[in-house]
Amino acid sequence: MEIAVVDYKGGNVQSVLFALERLGAKPLLTADPECLRRADKVLFPGEGEASSAMEALRASGLDLVLPTLTQPFLGICLGMQLLGQHSEENDTNLLGLLPFAVQRFLPDGVHKVPHMGWNNLLDLKGPLFEGLSPADHVYFVHSYFVPVGAYTTAQARHPTPFSAAVQHRNFHGVQFHTEKSGAVGTRILANFLDL
Repeated sequence: MEIAVVDYKGGNVQSVLFALERLGAKPLLTADPECLRRADKVLFPGEGEASSAMEALRASGLDLVLPTLTQPFLGICLGMQLLGQHSEENDTNLLGLLPFAVQRFLPDGVHKVPHMGWNNLLDLKGPLFEGLSPADHVYFVHSYFVPVGAYTTAQARHPTPFSAAVQHRNFHGVQFHTEKSGAVGTRILANFLDL
């Protein structure tokens, strides 16, 4: 099985590669459109800021390539947010693959921004969460969130409910860091590789 990890100079790539290798995969870090189209699975990790990430995707032409992919695709953290239409983060237009707008958490004096640390998943749906339960915790680091909608496959709260995971056709996304979420994150990555 050929696993491609999108190389657009986004952060957090090495830890995703290591997590896949621990599962026995041999991932290829690539920005080559043909390699991405040929891969059996594509992962799209990201840390950082939306407008810089979109600028890098446009500069490489990947903003036109990624929407055409038909194999199972997993966006992680910022990689999930970039699947949407628009982000409040620097008023950024995104890839437009899912019908959501990314919003900023508003500080309420109790809950800190960014939302950082372990949080449990609620209302789990779909194949990524096979074998998991709402008692399971995953690791988040984010100041922006995707509202709950018809595309939501898992939720978390901070304190407002938000999409911890989304899906539309072959495009899956998780707001949390699978590669930093211990056995739960490993199970989610394994479930993705089994799609």
